[in-house]
Amino acid sequence: MRRRLVLPAVLAAAALVGGAAAGPKAMPPEERLISAPGYRAAPAYAENGQENADARWLDAGTVPGAGTPWEDMAHWALVDIRSHLEANGTVSAGPGGPWGYFWPRDGSFAAVALSRSGHASDAAAVLDRLARLEFDPAVGFQARYALDGSALTDRPRQSDGCGWVLWAIAQVRRDAGGGVPPSSDELRDRCVRTLTRLVDGGDRLPPPSPDYWEVRVTRTSLGTVAPMLAGLAAAGRDYAATGDVAASARTRTTAARLAGTVVREMGPGYQRFGDAGGLDASVAMLLPPFTAEGDLPAPVVKAVRAAVVRYQREAAQPAGGVAPGVLWVKKGGASWTPQTALLALTDAASGRDRAAGARLDWLSAHRTAYGSIPEKVTRSGAPAGPAPLVWTASLVVLTLAELEGSP
Repeated sequence: MRRRLVLPAVLAAAALVGGAAAGPKAMPPEERLISAPGYRAAPAYAENGQENADARWLDAGTVPGAGTPWEDMAHWALVDIRSHLEANGTVSAGPGGPWGYFWPRDGSFAAVALSRSGHASDAAAVLDRLARLEFDPAVGFQARYALDGSALTDRPRQSDGCGWVLWAIAQVRRDAGGGVPPSSDELRDRCVRTLTRLVDGGDRLPPPSPDYWEVRVTRTSLGTVAPMLAGLAAAGRDYAATGDVAASARTRTTAARLAGTVVREMGPGYQRFGDAGGLDASVAMLLPPFTAEGDLPAPVVKAVRAAVVRYQREAAQPAGGVAPGVLWVKKGGASWTPQTALLALTDAASGRDRAAGARLDWLSAHRTAYGSIPEKVTRSGAPAGPAPLVWTASLVVLTLAELEGSP
């Protein structure tokens, strides 16, 4: 708090030197918390039987982080994922409104979190729904879909979707394979073919496409190509795990070539557009658990880690989290939980347990009164934006599983 109290005085002094009127800069109002009406409100949550149903579902699997200070957060994160999982396998991103849709990215992370916590049939339902979505072989998935699975065409397609889906299939299969439905093999083939064409066998960056920023771009972003690299590398290993040696060799070759292209076109700074755009959270997508040892040369991994450190510093927000990118840092000073949790996951997967734990502490301390993790935390530390946010909930579950030494 001392730093935040001193800062306005420093600004005021600078204003006086320049001849401007003294006084703190005006700040916009802090964002409010958004949730579905009555979500998990007492006593209805217990009286309508939902509390018992959630408890039985949790007992059928495991809660990563059980016995740690983060057990309660993991408990509610899993309940939040389940609460947003439809019977047809779609997963809404958050509490209705603009978040009441199914994103392939969010669904992929939810599938892995469900699998990692012992809910293989639910993971299989999500992957099977992904396999049945409308799909353009030239580009891949739509940005998002309605909860009945129908395509929405109000936004450009996002070619990073196939990367996340390939990574998810491989991750779920590693958990034992029970969460991978038969339809995932054909989905894997389609996504590998699409990505291979988009990157010309790995020799070029894919065409520009929106990424997790959800904005149109005119240059290829790291947020688009990093998930593609992660997905192709994962698919190469997944083909080997299922006995398709020829497909594994082809896909590994594509991934290796694409890794070289990423280094050439996005290094050495690994900004959003390589040499411009500032650092953003996508640089963490080049680290474990999205890449494995050997996917990138050791000197490149070192450079990526240095870029992640710079991103954390330059995108740091007043409440203690980060903004999605250094050029996303806005006057209101909100911290974003998905990107903060993404850093926690890469820390945990890279053996940086203390750093991951510190981020988990922060996320846990800024939950809502009903235990959910919101999308944002205001500059004063209050939960804001949609809550729960399924992507963040999934990232927290995966982080805790990594800390436990899950595969």
